[in-house]
Amino acid sequence: MAETDTRTLETVGATLRYDVRPGTGPDERPLLMIGSPMDATGFTTLASHFADRTVVTYDPRGVARSERTDGAAETLPEEHADDLVRLIEALGAGPVDVFASSGGAVNALALVARRGDLVHTLVAHEPPTAQVVPDREAALAMCADVHATYLRDGWGPAMAKFLALTMRKGEIPADWDQEPAPAPAAFGLPAEDDGSRADPLLGQNMRGCTSYRPDFEALRAAPTRIVVAAGKESEDTFCARAAVGVAEGLGTPVAVFPSHHGGFLGDGFGMPGAPAEFAEALRAVLEG
Repeated sequence: MAETDTRTLETVGATLRYDVRPGTGPDERPLLMIGSPMDATGFTTLASHFADRTVVTYDPRGVARSERTDGAAETLPEEHADDLVRLIEALGAGPVDVFASSGGAVNALALVARRGDLVHTLVAHEPPTAQVVPDREAALAMCADVHATYLRDGWGPAMAKFLALTMRKGEIPADWDQEPAPAPAAFGLPAEDDGSRADPLLGQNMRGCTSYRPDFEALRAAPTRIVVAAGKESEDTFCARAAVGVAEGLGTPVAVFPSHHGGFLGDGFGMPGAPAEFAEALRAVLEG
């Protein structure tokens, strides 16, 4: 791939860093790959499969190289969407294609609802919004409990609850709070509290992301082609069920992608997916 150009962008309440990898093929619209709270490094492997295209990745506000300057403890998808508007406008390349995963998919839906003119095609991969699942109230409460546990007990106990939530199959029962809390040790996590409260997932984005309600009227009216995707191995998990709910709200089918929630990840992460197969599926959707 061509040498990466790292750039800085000042937005309201944050200084963003983003990377532009020029493509080797003919000029095409840029492909923006975003996650949340995943930073740009999570897309290194996937980007390598799109060397013919200009690929743009970034660190969301409060993550890795992108510092918050507003001192806020939590971030809403609408704030991320505003950052993305400014980033795309800074590229000056017209509408972009967007591959957005997890919280990034929620933020991308907020982006398209506001400024669909900036996005040609959005592939929203497993957006974890609890507002669209049948067990909405229980899901929202469980997500809020993850955040509350983090503030009260620290990273390990909260991350154990988060992992149990994401791995859980099927709807969450109304009496979920009567279940025993998962032990951090069962996931190889520390039980002791180190006193820090700066985790971008559990502290900054957990509540805003999962409680975001997509504006389906605005999304259906946008000029953007929206494809909602879920991993084949994710079936019946919270994020995949949310993808189904978003697709139903849009009146479109769910595209089934290879592997799991992190199916595009390479070997540098704890649970690698099938990035080559994932990239092939993504390319087919973008070219479809």
